[in-house]
Amino acid sequence: MFVDSVKFTVTSGKGGQGCASFRREKFVVKGGPDGGDGGKGGDVYFKVDNNTDTLSWFKGRHNLKADNGMQGMGRNMTGKSAPNYIMVVPPGTQVIDDETEEILLDLLEEGQTELFLEGGKG
Repeated sequence: MFVDSVKFTVTSGKGGQGCASFRREKFVVKGGPDGGDGGKGGDVYFKVDNNTDTLSWFKGRHNLKADNGMQGMGRNMTGKSAPNYIMVVPPGTQVIDDETEEILLDLLEEGQTELFLEGGKG
């Protein structure tokens, strides 16, 4: 089935929480802080592919969301960053804001990759 128009909500990932932790060792009087930062949330990209000719993959999907970053841990361990969310679309695709009818992206060339939303900082 050929689908040329779809409506959905896109959300980038949130950054992971940091960790408040203190080092405790037997012969160290005051160990000090050793908590790690949270991981970065996933970015959302649109990528143009000539082998894609329809938007049927997006039909029926109302909320598309990148993953969140992982939480930081003790011993200065930083949380894992989330992978980027890449949406593959055919050439000639326009990304339009539903409320203002403004054209946000016009994707024309093969291999064109555009950052749409940036993920949260960990």
